[in-house]
Amino acid sequence: MRFMASYDWMETVRNTNQWLGASAQALGSYPAFALAPNPALQWLAAWGEVTERSFARMVTKPDWNIQSVVGEDGRDHLVNIVTDVSKPFGDLIHFKVEGRAEMPRKVLIVAPMSGHYATLLRSTVVSLLPDCEVYITDWHNARDIPVSAGKFDVEDYTLYLVDFMKHMGPQTHVIAVCQPAPLTLAATAYLADDDPSAQPRSLTLIGGPIDPDATPTEVTDFGKRVTMGQLEESMIQRVGFKYKGAGRKVYPGLLQLSSFIGMNSEKHARAFTDQISRVSQGEASEHDKHNKFYDEYLAVMDMTAEFYLSTVERIFKGLEIARNEFVVAGRKVDIGKITDVAVKTVEGSEDDISAPGQCVAALDLCTGLPDSMKASHLEPGAGHYGIFAGRSWRNNIRPLVLEFIDQNSGPRVVAGKGTRKKAG
Repeated sequence: MRFMASYDWMETVRNTNQWLGASAQALGSYPAFALAPNPALQWLAAWGEVTERSFARMVTKPDWNIQSVVGEDGRDHLVNIVTDVSKPFGDLIHFKVEGRAEMPRKVLIVAPMSGHYATLLRSTVVSLLPDCEVYITDWHNARDIPVSAGKFDVEDYTLYLVDFMKHMGPQTHVIAVCQPAPLTLAATAYLADDDPSAQPRSLTLIGGPIDPDATPTEVTDFGKRVTMGQLEESMIQRVGFKYKGAGRKVYPGLLQLSSFIGMNSEKHARAFTDQISRVSQGEASEHDKHNKFYDEYLAVMDMTAEFYLSTVERIFKGLEIARNEFVVAGRKVDIGKITDVAVKTVEGSEDDISAPGQCVAALDLCTGLPDSMKASHLEPGAGHYGIFAGRSWRNNIRPLVLEFIDQNSGPRVVAGKGTRKKAG
């Protein structure tokens, strides 16, 4: 499957289904048919509308769609999205609130590179904007990156985070969501050895696989079952001629999406059947619950082959972070060298992607950090999505994270032998 023809074939299938949906919608909505109303034609038009929308979203990067935020003065302030650092595989962007003084809480959200765009964290950003200066990593779709830009694996990802943290300065508070949690921990440890003054003030790790073996899930079991050769043969393809990254080896977004849907196929089938019924009865709307969720869920991006394969091999199979054996650019990263960055972990009791126990393992790795600078939270009844974007995040976790940030703001605290002193 590692050929352009395979990649182009998937795009052809997607494009054909989009066209079939548009054709069915047009046929079912033909004005002449209104002379003799027929429920079958209404259903055909509804099926076409839902199908066309779904397949079109698969190759479209969603907008942030964050227009304004209410300030302390009670007025709406426009939000301007500014690119602070631009790199071939991802940017550091700032949600700059116009007409508002810079907020004392400076937050960097590290978005996952796991098939979806950073816009998956839109609601997380919106919830933090009223109280924080918010920055986020905006990773690029690998299909749009020319081969001449080179490789991008877990070490390159870690060094990107190092550069972003250095750019933002030492008063930054980092929140890593899901997949980047282990690499964000490694980036902080890298800075602890390379440039301690550039370390962030606090690090909040949300639902990340620090130690995938701590609590096995279907995701970790899959990583154990297959060999690297099997993964490369079955999952890796070359970008087709349609995109700038033609020839680049990737784990295609469409292939990832088929895996996502396959994990809960009955649930997704029921959701689409119900939506077709609502559309046919005139009960659906442009921004209803179904469309808001699936417009984001179906928008997938390609990952570079080397990033996907090195993640599986080194984070899940080799457990290099969990064993504190991770190497970046020829240098061993010692997580125990983190001594003055407060670390908090957040897990959901019903998380079936990164189960409880996988993320909190980070605290045991921080052997140089006093217990007073470690914290953890297990959210009862929360699944994976809920701990960073759902009701559990809004009502319970967000206030705890902001409290943790406030507790670790101000002058940096340096841990010594049984004592702590303020650094200048």
